[in-house]
Amino acid sequence: MSLAVTLSRAQEGVAAPQVMVEVHLSGGLPGTNIVGLPEAAVREARDRVRVAIQNTAFSYPDRKVTVNLAPAELPKDGGRFDLAIALGILAAGGQVPRDKLDDCEFLGELALSGAIRGVSGVVPALLRARARGRRMVVPRANAAEAALVPDVDVLVADSLAEVCGWLHDASSLAPPQAEMTDDTGQPGRGPDMSDVRGQLQARRALEIAAVGGHHLLLVGPPGTGKTMLAERLPGILPPLTEVEALETCAVLSVTGQPVDPSQWRRRPFRAPHHTASAVALVGGGSYPRPGEISLAHHGVLFLDELPEFNRHVLDVLREPLESGQIMISRAARQSSFPAQFQLVAAMNPCPCGYAGDPRQRCHCTPDQIQRYRGKISGPLLDRIDLSVEVPRVPLAELGAPPGEHDEDSATVRQRVIRARDHALQRAGRPNADISTRELERDCALGSAERRWFESALERLGLSARAYHRTLRVARTIADLDGGAGLLDRAHLAEALQYRRF
Repeated sequence: MSLAVTLSRAQEGVAAPQVMVEVHLSGGLPGTNIVGLPEAAVREARDRVRVAIQNTAFSYPDRKVTVNLAPAELPKDGGRFDLAIALGILAAGGQVPRDKLDDCEFLGELALSGAIRGVSGVVPALLRARARGRRMVVPRANAAEAALVPDVDVLVADSLAEVCGWLHDASSLAPPQAEMTDDTGQPGRGPDMSDVRGQLQARRALEIAAVGGHHLLLVGPPGTGKTMLAERLPGILPPLTEVEALETCAVLSVTGQPVDPSQWRRRPFRAPHHTASAVALVGGGSYPRPGEISLAHHGVLFLDELPEFNRHVLDVLREPLESGQIMISRAARQSSFPAQFQLVAAMNPCPCGYAGDPRQRCHCTPDQIQRYRGKISGPLLDRIDLSVEVPRVPLAELGAPPGEHDEDSATVRQRVIRARDHALQRAGRPNADISTRELERDCALGSAERRWFESALERLGLSARAYHRTLRVARTIADLDGGAGLLDRAHLAEALQYRRF
């Protein structure tokens, strides 16, 4: 029979839909035609595959070759289908057996020599293949990320000749052997909290943000340690679970960036420059790619000099801050990327940076300060749970040895993990993610506390969203105090003071 079918995977966001590569050999003028909505790189596969087959000591069929990539309505791009197309042509011509093709999927771009080059999106493809109970053959260049996916039957190959030898049972393919470490994201290698001197209120806010997964805004003059504090947040966060680490690696795999096995359980930290566009931040392009908010999935997105960002760029963060994902729609396709990140932003109090600084004189007028702060929209600020001032630290304190309050990241992290365990046991998720219905259950207030809290909200003019977010922060503060049942006035008062901006 001159018809053969092989299996591969396309790339659509962080999904990897299955693609059936159907190859048919028929009479007529020799030539190769690829159908099924192929993009330019896929159409060019006919030349790469033909030369690769000839350089692997096989003969290219002297017949009309029709390659159909199904489903036809799914756009296909890149060289990821080369290996599956080549094996389909060889199987249709009877040059390789078909018994191993039915339950195996193939990914890889072919060089003209027959070598297999690495492709992007291997981790999502392996996750889908595992769900279907299929084996997958991937390039050796992707072995490191392939080894991160547990409980999947995956083999690596260097060339088309190796895969054909395996199909003939003349040789074997080995599973990936990546160098795994025992590192589970423990602090010590990265920036440490012990480097920060003073800033007790900012350290407290950072710890609360780490426990509850709350968004944080740091406001202070230049050089007071705002960036230092933000860079140390990943070091006090709990390590990624295996599921979270795989989701993070899947996003990184889609971009084609290498995955470091020794870092895969560490929380990502992304710090785009303030000149970044909206597409760079949330993702996009003709072929949608993840942006910085998706690369920070389950990690920290740090926006330094927040008012210097274009206001339109900042406002595109509103929806993903609430939903934890971003939907990118284009004329030809629609892709969804995860974006469950923790926002940490830093800004100066005024354009010159020295408003309220006792050691430097501010030269800004009230109108200039108002315009500067007005670059950040109210709806975006409403979604930030914690706002804290970062004042200048006295020089004598900078040069002094670490004090009792200058704890290292390991010490703070133990408290964070212990407090977050209260939330996980109660609701199964960090406090920032609990629903409104769960708030009524987990943030119960006594009658006196409720009257006081509602009165404070009225005086501050806070929105309904701020009401719920303040309760979530108060719940986190209570968890740090030992997971008390009812919230008391001290928890509510501390949570309210973080909404001063």
